[in-house]
Amino acid sequence: MGPGDTGRSHRCDGKTRCRCLTPGSLPGARGLAGWAGGWTRDVEAGCRDRGVLHESTRTGPGTGLAGRSTVGSAPMSSSIPRIRLYLGEEASPAVRDGLELCFYMPHPHEALKSGVRRALGVYLHAVGENALGSYLDRDGEWQPLDARGWELTRRDLHDGVEARIHLTEEARGDERFDFHYLGKALGHPEAFRGPDDVSALAVSLPTEFLETQGPGRVRSLALDMAWALPFSSGHAGLSFLGEPLASSVRDEVERLALRHPAIDVPYLDGRARTLGTRVLGPSWMTFLGPPVLTELGGAEALRARLRSPGTLVQDLGSDRAIVTLGPAPQAGDTEQGQTLPAYRELARVLEPWLFQTPPGPSAEQSPFIHDRRSWQRRFLD
Repeated sequence: MGPGDTGRSHRCDGKTRCRCLTPGSLPGARGLAGWAGGWTRDVEAGCRDRGVLHESTRTGPGTGLAGRSTVGSAPMSSSIPRIRLYLGEEASPAVRDGLELCFYMPHPHEALKSGVRRALGVYLHAVGENALGSYLDRDGEWQPLDARGWELTRRDLHDGVEARIHLTEEARGDERFDFHYLGKALGHPEAFRGPDDVSALAVSLPTEFLETQGPGRVRSLALDMAWALPFSSGHAGLSFLGEPLASSVRDEVERLALRHPAIDVPYLDGRARTLGTRVLGPSWMTFLGPPVLTELGGAEALRARLRSPGTLVQDLGSDRAIVTLGPAPQAGDTEQGQTLPAYRELARVLEPWLFQTPPGPSAEQSPFIHDRRSWQRRFLD
């Protein structure tokens, strides 16, 4: 599929602003068309090269783990492990390998509404109309994402001073596709927020999306979303999708995370409360904005300090940049000596701004690996 073919009946030249996405043709139009309006007309994703296709030949069940689990590896250059962790006899895995794109924004929800709306449109266009089928209501219950569900989502996004929007697949459990936004009333006189609270947005993709669409398509999606959002930091790369913090799988996730240091253990709610304008450890794509990029001396100064082959520093406007470590995400494997030198180089450059639990007796006491200082410094020590 070339730059001028969106996979539908429309063709464009890949350069001018695409007007092919109308409310009636947008993926996810089951009820979405009634409120999508202007943001669908501004979506430019879909008119870019989708990248090289990869055959999926990932292996089947591997070593037995706690509960029902399978681990294998893919013959891609990044050797991404195949991970499936189950709770009891459930048909869908509680944890699986995948990718997550996250953006952290020190701005109030009211300033982010249009950008989040556009980011949702970009994501839906990339993953297709059937990817999302459930939403989390205000009582914490999952409901069908039908016409009424989309209307309630629209209201939640547009009508308040803060918003919590969580959309996922219709068949809950596997959670390969997921859109999660936390828009906070930062600076609002009636809202209590800590000094390090930020608004945050995360979307997920299954590893199979990477294998069939190619890493170029994933990177294009991340760039398209980044353009819409005033982030201070962000990342895109491999992640444990599902419920990696559940007590019954937590130990196995920790073992795998220590072996594969570039697979993130996500926790959007917690990070949105504590990250502030600091930066998490390196990922395949690391997004840097103010104040960190400014204090680094800008994209050109950062580029001069990163010398690993395959590392790309790309400007995104005057005060933001994206660092991409190689043509495709890598998991790393400490048992095989895959220590990811490019990731370690970026960590050393970013060390003064990295989010880290303060040293001391409590630095390693959390039951959650992402809270431990040793995990946060895995590319440094």
